[in-house]
Amino acid sequence: MITRLTLVNFKAFRRLELAMGPLTLLTGLNSSGKSSVLQSLALLLQSFGRGRAASPEEGLMLNGELVELGTARDLLHDDFGPADDLLVTDAPLVGVVVEAGGTGRFIARYDLDEPDEDAMEAYDFPGGWSLLDVPFQYLHADRITPAVTYPRTRQIALGPGFLGVRGEHTVNYLRHHAEHEVPDGPLRHSAATSPQLLDQTVAWMQELCPGVNLNASAVEGTDFVRLSYGFGGTAGINATRRRRPTNVGFGLTYALPIVVACLTATPESLILLENPEAHLHPKGQSRMAALIAAAAATGAQLIVETHSDHVLNGVRIAVKQEALRPEDAVIHFFRGNGSGAEVITPRVDKDGMLAQWPEGFFDEWENSLDQLLD
Repeated sequence: MITRLTLVNFKAFRRLELAMGPLTLLTGLNSSGKSSVLQSLALLLQSFGRGRAASPEEGLMLNGELVELGTARDLLHDDFGPADDLLVTDAPLVGVVVEAGGTGRFIARYDLDEPDEDAMEAYDFPGGWSLLDVPFQYLHADRITPAVTYPRTRQIALGPGFLGVRGEHTVNYLRHHAEHEVPDGPLRHSAATSPQLLDQTVAWMQELCPGVNLNASAVEGTDFVRLSYGFGGTAGINATRRRRPTNVGFGLTYALPIVVACLTATPESLILLENPEAHLHPKGQSRMAALIAAAAATGAQLIVETHSDHVLNGVRIAVKQEALRPEDAVIHFFRGNGSGAEVITPRVDKDGMLAQWPEGFFDEWENSLDQLLD
């Protein structure tokens, strides 16, 4: 499990050191560097992770399956400085240091003669490879939207189990692994009809939309699968009629990859999530936080970018209810300071309260209320 992440000359950061826990929330203003933290790990996984490049000679691959960061010019911090603690050289360097029991240092050299290349010469120090040899999921904020069909890729579904950065392989994965059992523990929903993955997925989706159920099936003779929803007679909808996602709305389909990613997490898993609250109502956002906390409690590591106070409060409630230890919830608040990004880390107490509440940290409700009452 990653305990600390250090970025050097990486995008918005001249130098950034972040403590990490089983559940790390990245919050704060837009364009303050939160996504860069997720992208740095995705970049390493894309370049050197399981089943990817065999050696540092392959280079740091800036554009690929997980992230598209542009060119070396886009990656190097504008006000870059020396990084002699990583590698003594006159050339500008970009560094990502991952601490997880051991220390993995991944260093890329910026070639002044080739600033527009989408690969950078890379160096690594012993210990780095094992830190990246983990099962992982990375789900972008731009996830799958309601559609009539989704890809049917057997290799993806039966191989590494990667759902795709947009969750595009979720429906096919769920179809293949519907009978896989969710282990007994925090993730297993007590209201589900069985411990099988499909029934557990339905139970957690019902936390977001009461009465919903789903079905994943192949479209015969094609390379596609179909997702359909039923609603158990709720909200005046006929219980016997299946609904295609395009007639249901964004929220359920947007949330489905996150639910499946969490339910299939193992104690070795690394899950990177962008905006899990997107298109969900406030209660659904809180329940999504409960699911994320449950995945962390099983031993998986989740790093989550969020703009939702409901997600934040859902994590705090999980701590208060002892579903998650206080030290296992790490919260970082990013804000601009005029010359870069400043990061503040409020501590979560065992009662779910925060040791400090920085200005600008989820305080818009109070600010709006003050204006209404003025």
